[in-house]
Amino acid sequence: MGFRCGIVGLPNVGKSTLFNALTETQAAQAANYPFCTIEPNVGQVGVPDPRLDKLAAIAGSAKIIPTQLSFVDIAGLVRGASKGEGLGNQFLGNIREVDAIVHVLRCFVNDDIQHVDNKIDPVSDAETVETELMLSDLESLEKRVPAAQKKAAQGDKEAKLMAGVLGRALDLLRDGKPARLARPDDEEELRVFDQAQLLTAKPVLYVCNVEEESAASGNAFTEAVFAKAKAEGANAVIVSAAIESELVGMEPDERIVFLEEMGLSETGLARVIRSGYDLLHLITFFTVGPKEARAWTVHKGAKAPEAAGEIHSDMQRGFIRAETIAYEDYVALGGETAAKDAGKLRQEGKEYLVADGDVMHFKFNV
Repeated sequence: MGFRCGIVGLPNVGKSTLFNALTETQAAQAANYPFCTIEPNVGQVGVPDPRLDKLAAIAGSAKIIPTQLSFVDIAGLVRGASKGEGLGNQFLGNIREVDAIVHVLRCFVNDDIQHVDNKIDPVSDAETVETELMLSDLESLEKRVPAAQKKAAQGDKEAKLMAGVLGRALDLLRDGKPARLARPDDEEELRVFDQAQLLTAKPVLYVCNVEEESAASGNAFTEAVFAKAKAEGANAVIVSAAIESELVGMEPDERIVFLEEMGLSETGLARVIRSGYDLLHLITFFTVGPKEARAWTVHKGAKAPEAAGEIHSDMQRGFIRAETIAYEDYVALGGETAAKDAGKLRQEGKEYLVADGDVMHFKFNV
C-alpha cells in the first residue's frame, strides 16, 4: 500500500517544480503563470529506505523493490475557489481524492516570479487555501447536519451518530478551525467522520519552498510557517525545489557530494516522505529472499492478516500465521537462519500487531 499526497498551494509557489523534482519527471509543465497545471499529474516514486538495502545485501536478493508513494500535482487555487472561481470546483474535487495534503508555501523572494497577491507571506497564503477548504466544508455540513438532526429526532440511530460527529465538526468550522481537530477516537464515530470526506479533515504537511541559501537552516518565512504548524499540530519541512531539480539525473555519488556542499544530509524527498509517514501513521514491513527484498506499507495498528493482504488477498483470507523477525535482530544476527537458531524468529497469529521494520513470511491456506 502506498499513499496518495496532493500537492497544493497558490499559483507560482513551486508546486510543479517540486513535483517534477520529486518524481524525477518533467510530466508537469512548470511555467511562470497561474493554472499551468490544468489536469492533475500523478507521479509514482519509490520510498527510499536504507533498511531495505541492508536486508537485500544480507539475503543476497536479486531485486530490491521499495514501497510506492504517489504525488498528485493539483492546479493552483485562488480566492473564491469554494464558489467555483478559477479552477475551484476541479481543485476541490481533486483534493477530495487524496489521503493527505502537501501544502507548498513560497518562502523565498524572487522579483522575476510573479505572486498572485504581489507579496511574500506564506502564512497568509496557507490561510487563503485553508479558508477556501473550510468554506467548502461549511457549505456541505450546513446542509447535512440539519438533515441528520431531523432524522435523529425520528429515532434513526445512524442519523443520531452522524448529527453528533458532524455537528462537532460544523461548530469548529464556524469558529474558523479545520474539521480535523474534531477527528474522533471512537471507531464508529471515526467511520462516520471519514465517510463525510471533509476537505479540512485531511492531514496537512506544510512544505516551505526556499531559495538554495536557506535550504539547510531556513529563514524568517519558514520560522513563521513552523510556528503555525506547531500551533495546529501539523507537520512542516524545508525543501528547496531548485536544489531538488538540480539533483534530478545525478548519479548517487554526485548527489551525496552536492548535498554536502549545500549543508544537507538528505534530499527533500526523504524529508517529505518521512513526514508523510508520520502524518498518516504508516509503518513498513519487509519480505526478504534470494529473489527479491521488498518493502510494504500498512497503517500503525494493522494486524498480521492485514499485512498479508497487502501482498495478496488470498494470503489474508487463508492466513494461518506469520513468521516474524525484528529488523534489528535480522541485521545483527546476519539473516534468517541465524535469527531462527538464536530463537529470534517468532510465530505470530491473527492478533499480532505489525511493528515497523518486521521481516515477515506468511503461512496461508486457501
